Amino acid sequence: QVQLVESGGGLVQPGGSLRLACAASGMTFRFFTMGWYRQAPGKQRELVATVTSGGTTNYADSVKGRFTISSDNAKSTVYLQMNDLKPEDTAVYYCNAVNTFRPYQNYWGQGTQVTVSS
Repeated sequence: QVQLVESGGGLVQPGGSLRLACAASGMTFRFFTMGWYRQAPGKQRELVATVTSGGTTNYADSVKGRFTISSDNAKSTVYLQMNDLKPEDTAVYYCNAVNTFRPYQNYWGQGTQVTVSS
């Protein structure tokens, strides 16, 4: 049974930093493209960043230069380092895993709240 467990969310002031982590289990981590998505109240879920098993990264324009996605295959964990946070970054952040070879294997974590406010 695949599980994705996010951690690291919280309340931070504008300009601050947070690091999210997503620990995966029940899957062969290196076969998956890992991603972070977010959903703000009243808005659709949107892509934040992804990293492939080969290490290729992709970012939403709104977070380029501020957020960094990385993965640790040995720990089956993906991270999202978020710097220079803005109030518009406030959302529930979700971890996602998609099997590169079997894209129908698509899993989500339960989400972690990030609130940017003074």
